[in-house]
Amino acid sequence: MIKTVLENKEKYQPGLSIDCVIFGFHDNQLKVLLMKTRYDDSWSLPGGFVPVDQDIDQAATTVLRNRTGLDGIFLRQFSTFGRVGRNSANLSKVVLDFYGITEEEGLWYSSRFVTVGYYALVDFFKSAPASDGKSGYAEWVDHNDVPNLIIDHKEILDKALETLRMELNQVPVGYNLLPEKFTVPELQKLYETILGKSLDRRNFLRKITAIGILEKLDEKKSNVAYKAPNLYRFDLEKYEEVLKNGITQGW
Repeated sequence: MIKTVLENKEKYQPGLSIDCVIFGFHDNQLKVLLMKTRYDDSWSLPGGFVPVDQDIDQAATTVLRNRTGLDGIFLRQFSTFGRVGRNSANLSKVVLDFYGITEEEGLWYSSRFVTVGYYALVDFFKSAPASDGKSGYAEWVDHNDVPNLIIDHKEILDKALETLRMELNQVPVGYNLLPEKFTVPELQKLYETILGKSLDRRNFLRKITAIGILEKLDEKKSNVAYKAPNLYRFDLEKYEEVLKNGITQGW
């Protein structure tokens, strides 16, 4: 991939990149989609360079589609990262050496890049993490068990998680992370996992019900050992209205 970019570098905006923090929810864990690099034992966030003929948001959407196989997913720009020295000279040398690129040929790649951070929320079961064989392979990892990440990608991930936690007090997020039908305990567990703390069951039910985005179904969860809980789904019209107007209560 690096060779291809360098051979066509005039098609990309110099000094500008994007990095995406892609969240999913599975087995009561908040998952992050990471890329295993080919050149050493480290991992990275999915990302890429910005074509000169694309808006930044469009370039981020392309990265997400390539990595998850999904269109129309929740995507939000949350911060920009551009401190001096964020591009590691040692890492650039390792990458260029791995691909057999001389220092002179790789000057465009090893120069300073400012990166725009995005976070995305996807349905774990609908996504199909893709690996192109050139930049490494993709894997879902528990956000509490993230391995060593390149350059400042851990900082980017931490900032994305901090932003997601803050926005739980402003907008609902379950529609993008849960299956179509779910139970209130499953929804509560999602919030607890993101926030990193326990929530009172009755208070959670009262608050989430007051938002008015849940539709109770005439169905119960099957294959459970105890009393089967009711299934719910989101009222998409009301959900989108709340997304526009926001909520005022905290968790």
